[in-house]
Amino acid sequence: MPSYRVWALPGLGEVLPGDNIAKLIAATSPGLADGDVLLVTSKIVSKAEGRIVEATDREAAIDAETVRVVARRGPLRIVENRQGLVMAAAGVDASNTPVGTVLLLPADPDASARAIREGLRDELGVDVGVIVTDTFGRPWRTGLTDVAIGAAGVRVLDDLRGGTDAYGNPLGSTVVATADELAAAGDLVKGKANGLPVAVVRGLAHVVAEDAEGARSMVRGAADDMFRLGTSEAVREAVTQRRTVREFTDEPVDGGAVRRAVAAAVTAPAPHHTTPWRFVLLESPTSRVRLLDAMREAWIADLRRDGKSEESIAKRVRRGDVLRNAPYLAVPCLVMDGSHTYGDERRDAAEREMFVVAAGAGVQNFLVALAGERLGSAWVSSTMFCREVVRDVLSLPASWDPMGAVAIGHAAAAPKARPPREGESFIEVR
Repeated sequence: MPSYRVWALPGLGEVLPGDNIAKLIAATSPGLADGDVLLVTSKIVSKAEGRIVEATDREAAIDAETVRVVARRGPLRIVENRQGLVMAAAGVDASNTPVGTVLLLPADPDASARAIREGLRDELGVDVGVIVTDTFGRPWRTGLTDVAIGAAGVRVLDDLRGGTDAYGNPLGSTVVATADELAAAGDLVKGKANGLPVAVVRGLAHVVAEDAEGARSMVRGAADDMFRLGTSEAVREAVTQRRTVREFTDEPVDGGAVRRAVAAAVTAPAPHHTTPWRFVLLESPTSRVRLLDAMREAWIADLRRDGKSEESIAKRVRRGDVLRNAPYLAVPCLVMDGSHTYGDERRDAAEREMFVVAAGAGVQNFLVALAGERLGSAWVSSTMFCREVVRDVLSLPASWDPMGAVAIGHAAAAPKARPPREGESFIEVR
């Protein structure tokens, strides 16, 4: 039967800046053999590499190691650190280090693992795998466990995709995190307070390989990360990162994603507990072409009445190509159901303005939600200039006022960076 053995190495002693981890391990007479895997706690690697820094304020050290805040609750921060790891406090540790100092993670854990592996080969003539471990919490699970943050000579992932299970069912998504499983096994014998920072696994020589990738390959890329941000951070990023997208790929748009965006849109505030939003979704090419052709004809007629030249008309009409080139269109409409009539021109005008503001809030919710669905969009005001045409082509009630159109699709290219805008520039305090 398949089996393995795991044990902690005693006698390592205190690790100081400048120490050679491989030499310290070799000095314990560990009895290592080819195919063994060493699990080395990152804390001793950090100490040996001089990653101890003076810091009267741990928060400042966390700031310095943080690339991106993922989530925040009170003083607790989950962040992406310089090593690409998403973890609490960027891995900055104030335990087991002199007062007034903190311990940072190794600058390059994979390089640290390679150095230990090569050092053991030089010292003991053995071919072993090395994993540098650290303690992580995990989403949806209480408790901590050790995971691999650096690796050398170990197949960190076991990709089973393309194979079959014991019943012949195809495996389409199974990739086993072997390095993390080994790290957790080692932690069972090292413990958190036993002074045993190194463990050995024997019996799994098949995971040791000269050309194996490092643990950095286990970090999920942003494009595949469905849980990249915490709630408030996700809302803030969706708002700030939303861009007007004018060029789209041919990739189809998921109608379900658009409907989820509509569900977000209709949570906007509205006067008198009304629901002044309606969204007409143009999902077929035929409906889109019919609408856009009719709008173009109306627009050209208006421009000719204004005395515009044919060259000027052609230039202006080309601006509508963003709608024509999009694989999906939505036409948000304002309805005044539930509005009050005062019989006073000033108050009736203000009443309509309230509803228009509510419609705008709904459209903004819609655009932000589309960004959250990883869909690009562009709000174009054109339907507001030919409402009768739009109502006629789309068979809408006379009480529905089209409030522009939204082009929706997958962005053909990454949007350009938006010039920075400081909120303070738009604030007046009284």
